[in-house]
Amino acid sequence: MLYLLGGFLTQYFGPARLLQSYAVLIVLALYVGFLVIRFGLPSFYDKLPHDRGREFTLTAEAAKGKPTGSGVVWVTAFTLLSFVFVPFDWIKCSVLILTWLMMLTGYLDDASKTSWGEYRKALLDLFISIAASVLLAIYLQQNSADGKIYFWLPLVAQKIAVAPWLFVIISVIMLWASVNTTNCTDGVDGLSSSLVLIALISLGVIFYFILGHTDIASYLLVPHIEDGASWAVMTFALAGVLMGYLWHNAYPSHVLMGDAGSRALGFYIGVCVMITGNPFMILCTSSIIFVNGGMGLLKVFLKRFFHISIFTTIRFPLHDHMRKNHGWSPTQVLLKFLILQILITMAGLGIFFKIR
Repeated sequence: MLYLLGGFLTQYFGPARLLQSYAVLIVLALYVGFLVIRFGLPSFYDKLPHDRGREFTLTAEAAKGKPTGSGVVWVTAFTLLSFVFVPFDWIKCSVLILTWLMMLTGYLDDASKTSWGEYRKALLDLFISIAASVLLAIYLQQNSADGKIYFWLPLVAQKIAVAPWLFVIISVIMLWASVNTTNCTDGVDGLSSSLVLIALISLGVIFYFILGHTDIASYLLVPHIEDGASWAVMTFALAGVLMGYLWHNAYPSHVLMGDAGSRALGFYIGVCVMITGNPFMILCTSSIIFVNGGMGLLKVFLKRFFHISIFTTIRFPLHDHMRKNHGWSPTQVLLKFLILQILITMAGLGIFFKIR
């Protein structure tokens, strides 16, 4: 909206052209998102469901009774702000709607008196992930010079053509894994939101400075995304509202994101990773999230369906193991996991973009 408004007003007021600057839109989206949630979220506390206590987690009693499902507030705010700040096309609108629907499935579970159960949520994840993956495949084909989908991979200089059906399968797995590992990581005040914030900022920088820049993308031998700057604006808008939420979720928290927040965040990160054209980018942005939550999912899956036991001496999510077995405080878990993720992100970006 602002981008189009800037184009219209420029003929009457020269400085209005700044509204067509992606850098300006990024800053505005980030700051407005933060301020809206920082000052607006507390007014929704009495309207949100309250945490029932979580099974198999060390923080069940500490979280019980707190407002939860706040993702319904700040994901909705992100949706509305995106329509204001992001230059839109059909794919961004579709991703925004699907992200909001993923949030809604989590919120309805948060607000339900009884949990929806793993299988119902997994089925909903599957439907939304398939819809998103098909749309992403169409988008990438339309934006490719020869109508093909390509992956670029670390240690390989040439792009690799990927069949649309294979892309959809990889994308569905990526989105499902990102949604559920992010959800599993939401167990220590500020942990999930802080790790996701690193991922969002990393992806926003990649979209704006590398993939969205013709010369830099060409120099680094990676595909140029023509609307990469637009994806950066939307990504920083989500980072802004997440910062506003984190202001209230920092230990000791006053409000929880619930499945409404964690599922939407995981979904959006997965979508952005697939748009970059490098599914391994998830290792740069969310490796700690995948280890913390994903290994527990793998452990349960193998035990339940194949009767194979792995990591029998390790408690998952890993943050519970570090607290129970190593005596880490919530603050130690948060800071040490953040340090590890920052180190991995910096090393990963160097390897992915330069060693090719």
